[in-house]
Amino acid sequence: MTTQNGTGKRIVKNVLGTELKLCCKDPLTGFYRDGHCKTGPQDRGVHTTCAVMTEEFLAFSKAQGNDLSTPMPQYRFPGLKGGDCWCLCAARWVEAYQAGVAPKLKLSATHEKMLEFAPLEVLQAYAVDED
Repeated sequence: MTTQNGTGKRIVKNVLGTELKLCCKDPLTGFYRDGHCKTGPQDRGVHTTCAVMTEEFLAFSKAQGNDLSTPMPQYRFPGLKGGDCWCLCAARWVEAYQAGVAPKLKLSATHEKMLEFAPLEVLQAYAVDED
């Protein structure tokens, strides 16, 4: 859900109900490559989850057919390594969670649409930026 603030600016919300924060600019992430885990009708993968990569998760994702660690310059994709933040597909994070290899999350930068895939209590157990 987006709302408008007093200046008429649209506010995109995170899973905590506050304004969606930046996930990462280096490497530049997000479906729209603006550093935010925003989503829209064109985003079939629902790239809403701001996750902190681990080598374990990257190996899991590669085994699932989505190699996030190999650079692909033709797509301006540098390849990810442990410690990088990235806007993951919501369903991939859930798969990793079910497999016991889910990466930690920045909840302030995780779009509220992620709540359609996992309850807040589960997400909070993986939070790196909230109490």
